[in-house]
Amino acid sequence: MHMANFTPEDLLLYLYKETSDEQTTAIENALKQDWTLREKLVVLKTSLERLAGIMKSPRTRIVLNVLNYARKKTNEVVK
Repeated sequence: MHMANFTPEDLLLYLYKETSDEQTTAIENALKQDWTLREKLVVLKTSLERLAGIMKSPRTRIVLNVLNYARKKTNEVVK
């Protein structure tokens, strides 16, 4: 692969260690020579780290609000 042909998807595969040995070597060589590619990799890596830090479930208060709303609506329909 030529370094100009690396896409964000290629870099994501590299970050997730899902590239072949040949692709890994090509990307690492390109990273040594191309600062814009290094910058793109840093941005992707930072984004992945931020995504990993996001809560995966809603806050308890929100769940309780939804349940209370559903309970009120159910009571209105039953009356």
